[in-house]
Amino acid sequence: MASMLKLVTLWLVLSSLGLWFSNETSYAHAIGQRYDLPIPLSFFLFGGAVTVALSFLVISAFVKPQQRRHIYPRHNVLTYNFISIPYVMPAILNIVKLASVGAFLLIIISGLTGTSRPTENISPTFIWIIWWVGMGYVSALIGNVWFFINPWRILYEWVEVFFDNGFDHRSSGIVQYPKQMGIWPAVCFLLIFSWLENVYVGSVIPFQLAILIVLYSAITWIGMFLFGKHKWLRSGEVFTVLFTMFSKFSFTEVRVTDNQTCSLCGFDCNPSGSLCVDCYECYDNAKDHQREINVRPCAAGLFIRHRIDLSIVAFVLIALANVTFDGLQETSVWSSFQNTVHRIFVGSGTGFSDIVDTISVILVPLVFTLVYLGFSCSIKLLSREKMLVLDVAKTFVFSLIPIALAYNMAHFMSLLVVQGQLIIPLASDPLGVGWDLLGSADYLINVDVMNVQFIWFMSVGAIVTGHVVSVYVAHVIAVQTFLKHSTALRSQYPMMVLMICYTAISLWIIAQPIVK
Repeated sequence: MASMLKLVTLWLVLSSLGLWFSNETSYAHAIGQRYDLPIPLSFFLFGGAVTVALSFLVISAFVKPQQRRHIYPRHNVLTYNFISIPYVMPAILNIVKLASVGAFLLIIISGLTGTSRPTENISPTFIWIIWWVGMGYVSALIGNVWFFINPWRILYEWVEVFFDNGFDHRSSGIVQYPKQMGIWPAVCFLLIFSWLENVYVGSVIPFQLAILIVLYSAITWIGMFLFGKHKWLRSGEVFTVLFTMFSKFSFTEVRVTDNQTCSLCGFDCNPSGSLCVDCYECYDNAKDHQREINVRPCAAGLFIRHRIDLSIVAFVLIALANVTFDGLQETSVWSSFQNTVHRIFVGSGTGFSDIVDTISVILVPLVFTLVYLGFSCSIKLLSREKMLVLDVAKTFVFSLIPIALAYNMAHFMSLLVVQGQLIIPLASDPLGVGWDLLGSADYLINVDVMNVQFIWFMSVGAIVTGHVVSVYVAHVIAVQTFLKHSTALRSQYPMMVLMICYTAISLWIIAQPIVK
């Protein structure tokens, strides 16, 4: 226990010191090429912090109490003649479903039977770059496409139709899902996925990756069978939960116009009886004329009030902490920290860095949680409202989603654009056995498609913009929550400080050279 306490204390101290006593020479964190900043890094940190602070002043001046009900413009794209033609949408969806299932099976087959070299097998590149990074961007910018192409959902529905087992697709399964469980299963899977992504070296080995996919598929289908398709997807299937949260930022939504459909929903999606937005169970159950796919302003979905429990708060904080740790883990500061820990714990062995990283997968979200709860306590004190700290945390947690998206873009965009080009030759030879099915097997990656200067300024822009949007979202939520505008304004001082601090930390991380 004493050793564990020493490790935790050392982790907190060195991580904090590394943020402030860093070298002013910077590198393009995304691809590891040297790039000397045109001005000192401290200027970028100061400029980003000032921008976020000024945005708070501007937003507080323009967001008025009469905006307590957040009404936004929207337009239903299903009203277009071409889309509304009978059988057009079903035909398009069936093609998309076939393609999704085909890609899913190809990934498993290539992992099980193809070459073991990660860069010559399509599985690692498709899963970790094209799907994991790309689907996050698609969800955040376009909408919840994952709902329509989720291969686990598609295959499960096909099996239901094939066996015609008499189960109604609206049923809650054969076991009642405990309400108190919230989305804790998805939280647990997100932590496991974080460990696989950041620690487990076997996650890029095609065969082991395929085995992991098969195991997770079995768990997903068993959960859907036991608790009901939509219930498990919404509570236990981690990627459905994550991409659905990301899609709240997007400029599209699904909407059901008949409130009676909500009475069949197990989510209690429409407690006010006036708004059923982004509930995919209701959308699935509704008739064609009751469905809408709307274009809306970006981030509008973050203001829609649904019941939020502690499991949702934990999920958002872990998602934010995971992408931050992913960036921090690749820096020289983290390597120095690992080496220091290794010297302190004599005889720990060469694999001790993996133990440090594994512990950090838990510790980093824990630190994020404690910090967020601390700022939530400050909001409670300054607002002078009779709210529990946990209720404050639940109220404002969706304002953190734009930050997670912004840092995700800053950290992973070059990975998707540069290393994602591997998918071009791999599409011709997915198993790595010498095929050239599409004539692209000899394609070479163009590393100059994004230069380091563009990557740096794109990353800075994304991070600062994401934090400004978060300030706006938090302010609108405060106006919706507190009756007095002065109370809403006071409550946002701690959120402004939190956004400024995390802006500086995020910019510092992306400015560090990659060593892993």
